[in-house]
Amino acid sequence: MVKIVAISLSDIAERAGVSVKTVSGALHGGSARMSDDTRLKIKSIAEELGYVTNLAARGVRQGWLPLVGVVSDGLITSPFATEIVRGLDGAARNAGMAVFAVNHSSGQEIGAVLDEVRQFRPRAVAYAAMYHKEVAVPQKLVGAVGVMINCREAEGRITSLVPDEQGGAREIVRYLLAAGRRRIAFINLPGIMAGVLREKGFHAALTEAGVAPLGVYPAVRRSVYSDRAPSLVASHVEALLHSGDRPDAILCGNDRVAMEVYAALARAGLCIPDDIAVASFDNQVELASRLDPPLTTMALPHRAMGRLAMEILLAGELQEPHLRTLPFHLVERASV
Repeated sequence: MVKIVAISLSDIAERAGVSVKTVSGALHGGSARMSDDTRLKIKSIAEELGYVTNLAARGVRQGWLPLVGVVSDGLITSPFATEIVRGLDGAARNAGMAVFAVNHSSGQEIGAVLDEVRQFRPRAVAYAAMYHKEVAVPQKLVGAVGVMINCREAEGRITSLVPDEQGGAREIVRYLLAAGRRRIAFINLPGIMAGVLREKGFHAALTEAGVAPLGVYPAVRRSVYSDRAPSLVASHVEALLHSGDRPDAILCGNDRVAMEVYAALARAGLCIPDDIAVASFDNQVELASRLDPPLTTMALPHRAMGRLAMEILLAGELQEPHLRTLPFHLVERASV
């Protein structure tokens, strides 16, 4: 059996001819002052000896480990999880930190999940949701969460980062109008915050341009949108095509709805965008880029939210809780 010998800070200090405090400062970002040459020398010796930071011991000294915990409200099952996690992880790595997530299942007490996260002694904790919604955090737990990602704390007691749903809708409608489209229908996502706010932006942009909407239609039969609910998309498209004022553009609540619109228009023998333009929200790249023609859509700012959340968590400065909206990004493809 090969015996693994743990290299200590004292071993490195002895080899480098400096104090243990200086070694700790070079390797762990402590307060010890030293020249760049000394810092590089210490890091070189540590690498040569195979030193690995003892995170448990460091956690005992500091009271926290170089970790950021994420309470994941359905995020792991979301196609956008990758973008939020990439934003978090990239900013964390730059600060010498790591990210871990614990899932918050429906019906599970948020306090129990936070306790599970905090037992790992993270430096900070974020709460991230798979879609834009309000989250009720008990008063006694408000101080345990540093930032909300893609959701908002119901009473505004925690800084929250959310997509600018109204602004995104205004931008895509203005884009359709600039392309010469004037008869625009909206097949929206009922019963969720994103749908409500996007509908406001939709109407605002049309009112601003002096154009009347052809209507807003729910994508599913249920009062709250779910991609598993019975779809109404095909019937809405058929009714619009047989109305006295056929649309020249259809805005869709998400890329899945847009895919159904594509299929309905194809069955009717119509061409996108020559007969009817189609635009959407989300930018699920594997879907939007593979539709024929590729779909023009508004990309959610998930990676930007992840990056900004990590910056807030690592800043270590107390801030007044606030709601910050981040802009969508228009992805122009061939459907408009």
